[in-house]
Amino acid sequence: MNHAQLNDLTFDEQGLIPAIIQDFETGDVLTLAYMNRASLNKTIETGETWFFSRKRQQLWHKGETSGNRQLVKDIRCDCDTDSLLIRVEPLGPACHTGTRSCFNQTLQDRDADEQMTLQELAALIQQRRNEAQEGSYTTYLFNEGIDKILKKIGEETSEVIIGAKNNAHDEMVWEIADLTYHTLVLMTLMGVSIADIKQELTKRHTAKGRVDAD
Repeated sequence: MNHAQLNDLTFDEQGLIPAIIQDFETGDVLTLAYMNRASLNKTIETGETWFFSRKRQQLWHKGETSGNRQLVKDIRCDCDTDSLLIRVEPLGPACHTGTRSCFNQTLQDRDADEQMTLQELAALIQQRRNEAQEGSYTTYLFNEGIDKILKKIGEETSEVIIGAKNNAHDEMVWEIADLTYHTLVLMTLMGVSIADIKQELTKRHTAKGRVDAD
């Protein structure tokens, strides 16, 4: 990855640069804000997002009053060096309305079928652990504990192997989905996140020049 310097950035005539704030783990866009050199420097120094309010004409620290701070993971600029992408770990909603993202209104949706990402599934599983729901299979697994979860992972792994041996595509899709779900339940129980797995794969790729399992 190419590296840019602060002096390489292009600020507009008001001395501002737009900053897209993105959830480091899920990839969701949380908000669009503006920075000047001072707020960008504060962001770099503190490891938390600081912006410039065009309305109040002053710096503001995200989460200073609400507690919904954003811990900076990395800062990138686009090819023209006139906009920023800041990936963060959000410690609460990004929007002043209390929603997770400011981009929560659909203007146009060409895909009527909603698709759940792994991150969204993991978040739902975490919610079921935090807030037990009667009749929920996920809640049932957490109540039963690690032995039950491991037993299910063993069963689903066997089903994946059988599906592969039978060269049955649809069966494989079904069983791999089951295995993925139960693995995410185990990860939640053990405090392992999808970001942890990504980080480990990245370390292997960096060290060996390719993704390689031991």
